[in-house]
Amino acid sequence: MRTLLIDADTLVYNAALSAEVPIDWGDDLWTLHADLGTAITHFTSTLEEIKLALEPTDIIMALSDSDNNSRWRRQVMATYKNNRKKTRRPVVYAPLRQWVHETFTTYERPTLEGDDVLGILATHPSLLQGERIIVSIDKDMKTIPGLLYNYGSEDAEVISISEEEADYNHLTQTLTGDSTDGYPGCPGIGPKRAAAILDSSADMWRAVVKAYEKAGLNEEVALQNARVARILRSSDYNFKTKEVKLWTPQ
Repeated sequence: MRTLLIDADTLVYNAALSAEVPIDWGDDLWTLHADLGTAITHFTSTLEEIKLALEPTDIIMALSDSDNNSRWRRQVMATYKNNRKKTRRPVVYAPLRQWVHETFTTYERPTLEGDDVLGILATHPSLLQGERIIVSIDKDMKTIPGLLYNYGSEDAEVISISEEEADYNHLTQTLTGDSTDGYPGCPGIGPKRAAAILDSSADMWRAVVKAYEKAGLNEEVALQNARVARILRSSDYNFKTKEVKLWTPQ
Protein backbone atom coordinates (compact mmCIF):
# COMPACT_ATOMS: atom_id res chain seq x y z
CA MET A 1 0.00 0.00 0.00
CA ARG A 2 1.33 3.42 -0.99
CA THR A 3 -0.28 6.66 0.18
CA LEU A 4 0.66 9.99 -1.36
CA LEU A 5 0.57 12.94 1.01
CA ILE A 6 -0.01 15.85 -1.36
CA ASP A 7 0.93 19.46 -0.62
CA ALA A 8 -2.48 20.66 -1.78
CA ASP A 9 -1.87 24.29 -0.81
CA THR A 10 0.72 24.64 -3.58
CA LEU A 11 -1.26 22.62 -6.11
CA VAL A 12 -4.36 24.76 -5.53
CA TYR A 13 -2.45 28.05 -5.68
CA ASN A 14 -0.61 27.20 -8.90
CA ALA A 15 -3.71 25.82 -10.61
CA ALA A 16 -5.79 28.86 -9.65
CA LEU A 17 -3.05 31.22 -10.81
CA SER A 18 -2.73 29.45 -14.16
CA ALA A 19 -6.41 30.08 -14.89
CA GLU A 20 -6.20 33.87 -14.56
CA VAL A 21 -6.59 35.96 -17.71
CA PRO A 22 -6.03 39.75 -17.82
CA ILE A 23 -8.07 41.78 -20.34
CA ASP A 24 -7.28 45.25 -21.64
CA TRP A 25 -10.60 46.95 -22.42
CA GLY A 26 -8.95 50.14 -23.57
CA ASP A 27 -8.94 53.59 -21.99
CA ASP A 28 -6.65 52.22 -19.25
CA LEU A 29 -9.31 49.77 -18.04
CA TRP A 30 -8.03 46.28 -17.16
CA THR A 31 -9.85 43.39 -15.55
CA LEU A 32 -8.76 39.98 -14.35
CA HIS A 33 -10.94 36.90 -14.56
CA ALA A 34 -10.54 33.15 -14.19
CA ASP A 35 -12.53 30.07 -15.14
CA LEU A 36 -12.84 27.53 -12.34
CA GLY A 37 -13.05 24.70 -14.86
CA THR A 38 -9.67 25.69 -16.30
CA ALA A 39 -8.15 25.68 -12.82
CA ILE A 40 -9.63 22.25 -12.09
CA THR A 41 -8.21 20.92 -15.36
CA HIS A 42 -4.74 22.22 -14.46
CA PHE A 43 -4.98 20.75 -10.96
CA THR A 44 -6.14 17.38 -12.30
CA SER A 45 -3.46 17.31 -14.99
CA THR A 46 -0.67 17.87 -12.47
CA LEU A 47 -2.13 15.26 -10.15
CA GLU A 48 -2.36 12.71 -12.97
CA GLU A 49 1.33 13.22 -13.77
CA ILE A 50 2.17 12.57 -10.12
CA LYS A 51 -0.04 9.48 -10.01
CA LEU A 52 1.51 8.13 -13.21
CA ALA A 53 5.00 8.50 -11.74
CA LEU A 54 4.23 7.03 -8.31
CA GLU A 55 1.28 4.65 -8.82
CA PRO A 56 -0.39 5.19 -5.43
CA THR A 57 -3.13 3.14 -3.84
CA ASP A 58 -4.41 6.15 -1.89
CA ILE A 59 -4.09 9.94 -1.85
CA ILE A 60 -4.53 12.46 0.97
CA MET A 61 -4.63 16.20 0.31
CA ALA A 62 -2.97 18.17 3.10
CA LEU A 63 -4.33 21.70 3.53
CA SER A 64 -3.58 24.63 5.79
CA ASP A 65 -6.20 25.77 8.28
CA SER A 66 -8.15 28.32 6.24
CA ASP A 67 -8.84 30.55 9.25
CA ASN A 68 -5.58 30.92 11.16
CA ASN A 69 -2.87 28.59 9.94
CA SER A 70 0.10 30.61 11.19
CA ARG A 71 -1.18 31.33 14.69
CA TRP A 72 1.08 29.04 16.68
CA ARG A 73 4.19 30.29 14.88
CA ARG A 74 3.14 33.92 15.31
CA GLN A 75 2.84 33.25 19.03
CA VAL A 76 6.51 32.27 18.91
CA MET A 77 7.60 35.04 16.51
CA ALA A 78 5.19 37.92 15.96
CA THR A 79 6.72 38.85 12.58
CA TYR A 80 6.25 35.38 11.07
CA LYS A 81 4.84 35.72 7.52
CA ASN A 82 4.09 39.41 8.05
CA ASN A 83 5.51 39.93 4.56
CA ARG A 84 2.58 37.96 3.08
CA LYS A 85 -0.26 39.97 4.58
CA LYS A 86 -0.82 41.97 1.40
CA THR A 87 -0.25 39.10 -1.02
CA ARG A 88 -3.26 38.60 -3.29
CA ARG A 89 -4.63 35.11 -3.72
CA PRO A 90 -5.68 34.04 -7.22
CA VAL A 91 -9.29 34.78 -8.17
CA VAL A 92 -10.59 31.20 -8.00
CA TYR A 93 -8.36 30.07 -5.13
CA ALA A 94 -11.22 29.72 -2.61
CA PRO A 95 -13.68 27.81 -4.87
CA LEU A 96 -10.89 25.55 -6.14
CA ARG A 97 -9.89 24.76 -2.58
CA GLN A 98 -13.52 23.94 -1.80
CA TRP A 99 -13.64 21.65 -4.84
CA VAL A 100 -10.58 19.80 -3.49
CA HIS A 101 -12.37 19.34 -0.15
CA GLU A 102 -15.43 17.92 -1.91
CA THR A 103 -13.51 15.69 -4.32
CA PHE A 104 -10.63 14.18 -2.36
CA THR A 105 -9.77 12.90 1.10
CA THR A 106 -8.37 15.95 2.87
CA TYR A 107 -6.62 16.49 6.19
CA GLU A 108 -6.69 19.87 7.92
CA ARG A 109 -6.20 20.84 11.56
CA PRO A 110 -6.77 24.09 13.53
CA THR A 111 -3.81 26.53 13.48
CA LEU A 112 -1.64 24.18 11.39
CA GLU A 113 -0.08 24.91 8.04
CA GLY A 114 -0.28 22.31 5.31
CA ASP A 115 3.43 21.52 5.78
CA ASP A 116 2.75 20.61 9.41
CA VAL A 117 -0.08 18.31 8.35
CA LEU A 118 2.26 16.58 5.89
CA GLY A 119 4.93 16.15 8.56
CA ILE A 120 2.50 14.71 11.09
CA LEU A 121 0.94 12.25 8.67
CA ALA A 122 4.33 11.13 7.37
CA THR A 123 5.79 10.42 10.80
CA HIS A 124 2.87 9.13 12.86
CA PRO A 125 3.42 5.44 13.65
CA SER A 126 -0.20 4.31 13.20
CA LEU A 127 -2.43 6.92 11.53
CA LEU A 128 -1.69 5.45 8.11
CA GLN A 129 -0.62 1.99 7.09
CA GLY A 130 1.98 1.13 4.48
CA GLU A 131 4.35 3.38 2.57
CA ARG A 132 3.84 7.14 2.74
CA ILE A 133 5.37 9.62 0.31
CA ILE A 134 5.23 13.38 0.77
CA VAL A 135 4.66 15.12 -2.58
CA SER A 136 5.84 18.71 -2.45
CA ILE A 137 8.12 21.23 -4.15
CA ASP A 138 8.87 22.90 -0.80
CA LYS A 139 12.47 22.48 0.40
CA ASP A 140 11.21 22.68 3.99
CA MET A 141 9.90 19.15 3.62
CA LYS A 142 13.50 17.91 3.70
CA THR A 143 13.29 18.51 7.44
CA ILE A 144 10.85 15.58 7.73
CA PRO A 145 12.21 12.01 7.97
CA GLY A 146 10.68 9.67 5.43
CA LEU A 147 10.05 9.63 1.68
CA LEU A 148 9.78 12.79 -0.41
CA TYR A 149 8.92 13.31 -4.08
CA ASN A 150 9.74 16.75 -5.51
CA TYR A 151 7.47 16.78 -8.53
CA GLY A 152 8.58 20.25 -9.58
CA SER A 153 12.03 19.26 -10.83
CA GLU A 154 12.96 17.72 -14.19
CA ASP A 155 14.79 14.83 -12.53
CA ALA A 156 12.11 14.28 -9.88
CA GLU A 157 12.55 11.10 -7.88
CA VAL A 158 11.56 9.67 -4.54
CA ILE A 159 14.30 10.33 -1.99
CA SER A 160 14.62 8.85 1.48
CA ILE A 161 15.48 11.23 4.32
CA SER A 162 16.79 9.77 7.56
CA GLU A 163 15.97 11.27 10.94
CA GLU A 164 19.57 12.45 11.25
CA GLU A 165 19.40 14.19 7.86
CA ALA A 166 16.04 15.75 8.73
CA ASP A 167 17.41 17.10 12.02
CA TYR A 168 20.47 18.47 10.21
CA ASN A 169 18.27 20.19 7.62
CA HIS A 170 16.12 21.69 10.37
CA LEU A 171 19.14 23.29 12.03
CA THR A 172 20.36 24.48 8.64
CA GLN A 173 17.05 26.32 8.25
CA THR A 174 17.46 27.68 11.77
CA LEU A 175 20.77 29.25 10.75
CA THR A 176 19.86 30.48 7.27
CA GLY A 177 16.30 31.59 7.99
CA ASP A 178 13.64 31.89 5.30
CA SER A 179 12.78 35.27 3.81
CA THR A 180 9.66 33.80 2.17
CA ASP A 181 8.26 32.76 5.54
CA GLY A 182 9.57 35.88 7.25
CA TYR A 183 11.98 34.54 9.87
CA PRO A 184 15.53 35.89 9.64
CA GLY A 185 17.77 33.13 10.95
CA CYS A 186 21.31 34.12 11.96
CA PRO A 187 22.56 37.30 10.25
CA GLY A 188 25.08 36.73 7.48
CA ILE A 189 24.74 32.95 7.29
CA GLY A 190 23.89 31.19 4.06
CA PRO A 191 23.75 27.48 3.23
CA LYS A 192 27.53 26.98 2.79
CA ARG A 193 28.43 28.68 6.05
CA ALA A 194 25.62 26.85 7.86
CA ALA A 195 27.05 23.54 6.64
CA ALA A 196 30.53 24.51 7.86
CA ILE A 197 29.14 25.39 11.29
CA LEU A 198 27.13 22.19 11.70
CA ASP A 199 29.82 19.89 10.27
CA SER A 200 32.47 21.21 12.63
CA SER A 201 30.75 20.23 15.88
CA ALA A 202 29.50 17.05 17.51
CA ASP A 203 26.92 19.17 19.37
CA MET A 204 25.08 20.88 16.52
CA TRP A 205 22.71 22.85 18.72
CA ARG A 206 25.60 24.30 20.71
CA ALA A 207 27.24 25.25 17.40
CA VAL A 208 24.02 27.01 16.32
CA VAL A 209 23.86 28.95 19.59
CA LYS A 210 27.52 29.99 19.28
CA ALA A 211 26.84 31.30 15.77
CA TYR A 212 23.98 33.41 17.06
CA GLU A 213 26.06 34.68 19.97
CA LYS A 214 28.88 35.60 17.58
CA ALA A 215 26.31 37.69 15.67
CA GLY A 216 25.41 39.56 18.87
CA LEU A 217 22.26 37.55 19.60
CA ASN A 218 21.49 34.92 22.25
CA GLU A 219 20.17 31.39 22.65
CA GLU A 220 16.60 32.65 23.08
CA VAL A 221 16.66 34.13 19.58
CA ALA A 222 18.21 30.95 18.19
CA LEU A 223 15.47 28.87 19.82
CA GLN A 224 12.77 31.20 18.50
CA ASN A 225 14.04 30.71 14.93
CA ALA A 226 14.40 26.96 15.44
CA ARG A 227 10.81 26.66 16.62
CA VAL A 228 9.26 28.50 13.67
CA ALA A 229 11.56 26.61 11.28
CA ARG A 230 10.37 23.29 12.68
CA ILE A 231 7.91 21.52 10.40
CA LEU A 232 5.86 19.47 12.84
CA ARG A 233 6.33 15.75 13.24
CA SER A 234 3.77 13.61 15.05
CA SER A 235 5.81 13.87 18.26
CA ASP A 236 5.41 17.67 18.13
CA TYR A 237 1.60 17.59 18.27
CA ASN A 238 -0.84 16.79 21.07
CA PHE A 239 -3.73 15.03 19.36
CA LYS A 240 -6.04 15.29 22.37
CA THR A 241 -5.71 19.02 22.98
CA LYS A 242 -4.86 19.87 19.33
CA GLU A 243 -1.93 21.93 20.56
CA VAL A 244 1.63 22.16 19.29
CA LYS A 245 4.49 20.97 21.48
CA LEU A 246 7.21 23.56 20.87
CA TRP A 247 10.53 22.09 19.81
CA THR A 248 13.19 21.85 22.50
CA PRO A 249 16.82 20.87 21.78
CA GLN A 250 17.99 17.57 23.23
